[in-house]
Amino acid sequence: MSKKMFGEIMRQAQKIQEEIQRKQEEVKKMTVEASSGGGMVVVQANGAGQIVSIKIDKEVVNPDDVEMLEDLVLAAVNEALKRAHELAQSEMAKVSMPFNLPGMPDLSSLFSKL
Repeated sequence: MSKKMFGEIMRQAQKIQEEIQRKQEEVKKMTVEASSGGGMVVVQANGAGQIVSIKIDKEVVNPDDVEMLEDLVLAAVNEALKRAHELAQSEMAKVSMPFNLPGMPDLSSLFSKL
């Protein structure tokens, strides 16, 4: 391989790395929403997998049935985290897609830990 070809490969690798970093930052700012109990509990999570908001309708708050509220919160949180993970995977696949050539490893696995 010539030095010129190697240099071009390195420039392309740098571009890919920059695009991946840009997309990771972009995904972290995106949010998804999930609810349970017919919308009585609503949870938002960001692309980094962090819960950023929980809203609970006061109608569902019953001191005599705390377990139901706990179940609703847990269900909404788990669904929001699942959606955030799926969002991150989907967005990062857009970056790696052009590089999934035959015989090349699937790069999307690099983004599973956002």
